[in-house]
Amino acid sequence: MKKLIAFFLPQFHTFPENDEWWGKGFTEWTNTKKSVPLFKGHNQPRTPLNDNFYCLLDEETQEWQSKLAVENGIYGFCYYHYWFNGKMLLQKPMEIMLKNPNIKNRFCVSWANESWARTWDGQEKQYLIKQVYGGQEDWEAHLQYLLPFFQDERYIQIDGKPLMLLYTTSRIKDCDEMVKYWNERIKEYGFKGIYIVETLNAYQKEPVLENSSAEIYFEPAYTIAYDLKKQNIFAKMRRFILAKSGIGNVLKFDARVAFKYIATRSYKSKKTAYAGTFTDWDNTPRKGRKGTVMTHNSPKLFEENLNALVNRDDIGDFIFVNAWNEWAEGAYLEPDTHNEYKYLEICKKVFVKE
Repeated sequence: MKKLIAFFLPQFHTFPENDEWWGKGFTEWTNTKKSVPLFKGHNQPRTPLNDNFYCLLDEETQEWQSKLAVENGIYGFCYYHYWFNGKMLLQKPMEIMLKNPNIKNRFCVSWANESWARTWDGQEKQYLIKQVYGGQEDWEAHLQYLLPFFQDERYIQIDGKPLMLLYTTSRIKDCDEMVKYWNERIKEYGFKGIYIVETLNAYQKEPVLENSSAEIYFEPAYTIAYDLKKQNIFAKMRRFILAKSGIGNVLKFDARVAFKYIATRSYKSKKTAYAGTFTDWDNTPRKGRKGTVMTHNSPKLFEENLNALVNRDDIGDFIFVNAWNEWAEGAYLEPDTHNEYKYLEICKKVFVKE
C-alpha cells in the first residue's frame, strides 16, 4: 500500500535574518496576503480557511496540523531543513515538534541545500546567504544535529535506515564521500545506514550519486522543466521579450497536461523511484508577473492523479506531494477559503481504508 508524504515548509514564523532581508515581521504569509489577480480567473490571493494565518512556533498549531494530517491519510511530513556549513535557518518548528509527544504523525527531512537569493530560486547573484560546503568536520556536525531526529520513534525509516532527501546532490561538494562517511558513522548508533534519496527537479534531471538509495520526482518542477518545455512556446517567447523590457509576464501551463505526464511516465530506474505530485502551482505571490501558474486545475485532477499513482507497481511505497503548506506557491493541502477541505478529503478517500 502506497503512503503519502507531504513536503512541509517551516517559514511561517519570524526570525532575525528574514527581518533584516525582507523587513521586520516577514513570514511566508507576507507574500501570500499581498498577492493580487494578474489575469481573468486568477485565483489570488490564497487565504487559509477562517483566516488561520498561524505561527509555527505555536505548539497548538503544530498539534492541529498533525491531527489534521493523520485523520486524512497523510503518512508523514517531509520538513525542509536548511543547513549552511553549521549555520541553520528555520530550524525552530522542527525542534519544537521533536519535543512534543502530542504530535503523532511521522516525519523525515529534506536538506534544501540551495543558496538563498532575492529571486527565491537560488540562481540570482545577489545572495542573502550562500551555500558553502565543508568537509568531514561539517559532515560530523550535521550528523550530530540530525541524530536526535533520526532516533525519534516517529522518524521514517526504511530497512533500519532513516530516510533523508537531498534537494540537489549535484551541487554538494564531495557528496558521495559525505554519504559514505554518514553511512559508516551512523552504524555506531545502531542504524544500518542512511537511506539517501536524490531529488530530481528543474536543476537536476538524473541521480548522480553512486551510494544513494532512491530518487524522487519533485513536482511540478520536474514536469515543467523537462516535459512541458515545448508547451506554450509562443507564450515563453513573449515572456522572454517582456522580461528583457522589464515588464514581465506570467507563464501559464495546463495542469491537465502536467498531471498526465506524472501519471503515465516511465519510472524505471536502477534505484527505487518515488513519484511526486502536487496540489496546485502558482508562485506569483513571490515572483509577480515573472511567476508561473498552472491553469485548468481542480481537486478532481489531483484525485485522478493520486489514484493513478497508487496503482503503479514501478514506483516505491511513498508518494511525495508538494505540499502541506507552500501557500506562496499555491501548493498546499491545508484548507483554504476556495476549496476548503477538498484536497484533504481526497487524501483520506485514497489512503485511509475503512
